[in-house]
Amino acid sequence: MDISVRWLNDYLAPGASGLGEVSPDEADAVLTHAGFPIESSEPRPNADTYLDVEITSNRGDCLSHVGLAREIAASTRRQLRLPEWTDPPTSGDVAEHLTLDNREPGVCPLFTARVIRGCKVGPSPAWLVERLEAVGQRSINNVVDITNFITFELGHPCHVFDLNKLAGNALVIRWARDGERLKTLDGREHKLASDILVVADAERATSLAGVIGGGESEVSDDTTDVVLEMATWDPVTVRTASRRIKTRTDASFRFERWVSAREIGSASRRAAALIVELTGGTLCAGALEKGAPMPNPVTATLRPQRARDIVGVDIPDDEIVRLLEAHEIGVVRAGARLRCTIPAFRNDLTREIDLIEEVCRTHGFDSIPVLERLPVKIHPPQPSERGARELGTLLAGMGFYETVTFSFVTPEAASAFMPTGLRAVAVDDERRAAEPVLRPSVVPSLLACRKSNQDAGVDLPGGVRLFEASAVFAETDTGRSVEHRNLALLIDAPGRSTEELGRAVRLMRGVIETLVRAAAGPDADLRFDPSEPPMPALDAASACITLGGEPVGYLAPINEKTRKRFDLDAPAIVAEVNLDALLASYPPSARVTTLPEFPGVERDVSLVVPEGLRWSEVEALVGRLGLDSCEGCAFVGVYRGKSVGAGKKSLTLRLRFRHASRTLRHEEVDPQIQRFVTEAGDALNATLRA
Repeated sequence: MDISVRWLNDYLAPGASGLGEVSPDEADAVLTHAGFPIESSEPRPNADTYLDVEITSNRGDCLSHVGLAREIAASTRRQLRLPEWTDPPTSGDVAEHLTLDNREPGVCPLFTARVIRGCKVGPSPAWLVERLEAVGQRSINNVVDITNFITFELGHPCHVFDLNKLAGNALVIRWARDGERLKTLDGREHKLASDILVVADAERATSLAGVIGGGESEVSDDTTDVVLEMATWDPVTVRTASRRIKTRTDASFRFERWVSAREIGSASRRAAALIVELTGGTLCAGALEKGAPMPNPVTATLRPQRARDIVGVDIPDDEIVRLLEAHEIGVVRAGARLRCTIPAFRNDLTREIDLIEEVCRTHGFDSIPVLERLPVKIHPPQPSERGARELGTLLAGMGFYETVTFSFVTPEAASAFMPTGLRAVAVDDERRAAEPVLRPSVVPSLLACRKSNQDAGVDLPGGVRLFEASAVFAETDTGRSVEHRNLALLIDAPGRSTEELGRAVRLMRGVIETLVRAAAGPDADLRFDPSEPPMPALDAASACITLGGEPVGYLAPINEKTRKRFDLDAPAIVAEVNLDALLASYPPSARVTTLPEFPGVERDVSLVVPEGLRWSEVEALVGRLGLDSCEGCAFVGVYRGKSVGAGKKSLTLRLRFRHASRTLRHEEVDPQIQRFVTEAGDALNATLRA
């Protein structure tokens, strides 16, 4: 932000402090201590000094001379002297000469328009030229110069149109039409897209909202009737348009940082009065205003004792009130609390801690004592961090290698791994031309790593195994961001036969079961249910992973199209699990049991079952039967072949039996096995394999 010290002093009076004008050195020191460091200082003619002030992105109210004068007044006990003017007489009604249609109040919270007729456009007076040149601005004419003056004085950008160049004497706030063209004030012609907001007349776009005006409606020496626009816009919308057309202006710089709708009326009256004064025009009565309902003032409660505890300095209640009121914050005492009303020009103050920062900042950071020794208390890592570390150790022990990859992928990879119902998040940056999309899944990054290892001739016994924990990004159709941390796993499949792929899938399932036991305990409700592929890159033989009844991820082979896209020699099994959901129960509750005193009995049972039968159905049946002394069952293997028959498979499971107080006899187990086989025949359409 460029400011003139001489101009700055127009808005400061001695007040109770009795101090005179602010010198360049004092302005430098005061603003720096208030959190606005000076980038550079340069002497100017007329005993003036130019200061380049660094303004943080949340303080759009300080992108003006009045805003910075307000900060100096609060820190030095000077009095803020706001601009004064007299509203000019009016003739006629603004509605007789102009119509206004704000079709997008969601991104244009307030749009105002005034009409000044009979203007004589010409050179600006010396005082106005001097003020603008003091901050590096070039004088154009008296009308346009007023809009620039108001921008630097009050921080409220405004724009002027030649009324007679507006088709239909209308202003319309709308989204641009795809392919619509607009020649801007800098002489460039732009082809617009439908996500760029414009101010149009009855026929065409006349300016880019919040960025730059149009050349076809600009004020020239022949202009007699002027439309003064003052509005506020959605910061993201302005930033998008500014980047799209690669144009940054004083107006867009301010609108990107928020401009208060509640101050527009006063700033618009000030600008209109100056235009009438310098051009001799006549102001039409009233103003056209269209937008969203005006927001209510923001209020927050401050506890003085809490402020003292946070700051570490014993600041009396009365001094806290004085410091807040110095920033025009309304304060009402309510017992041990202060009820504070935030002024319209501050959008960065919403909570108690924000008010405490204002107190500390204005009182002076240098007044906070610095201890020679700072007490430090070491805390153990958070459970989520310890859990993530343990999972990484487990995976390394199971032969996995951790990868660290970049968060951007190609649009094709993002599309192939995009979960159903979501869409990609891309960046508009030439530096990311090849990979501009934030990845919706970590798996494509693992596949790219696998391809690099393949090209390098890496060949490990059992195949390469990779994992990575990282954030993934997407958004809904309504534009809501979706971001969470995923743990992605990749295992090479040794071959392409159904049996070999099945072994690799079971291996991946075992890995996930091990991770879940470590994170949530042995009793965690973990299920693998066959499902439709959640994204286009996966094979139809995919499974939905649920934990505690909630979906947390998937397990599947990549399909042939994906394998060819990444040019992999062998198939791969991949899985992805929501890491936060996986670690939600970490650390698991410890469970201690005594070792069994008596030997157990294990029986393997081979059943011929329908091809579509799931292992979970077998586990559920064993659980329902409550077989005497049965400790549980385990999966052994699956066989498919001619001897089994088409549409069938042979499933082998192991039933474990043990008695707590004596040794079981085989004749006690045989009836339980027979009962299981009988029930499996009825419930699962299973037969005992000979």
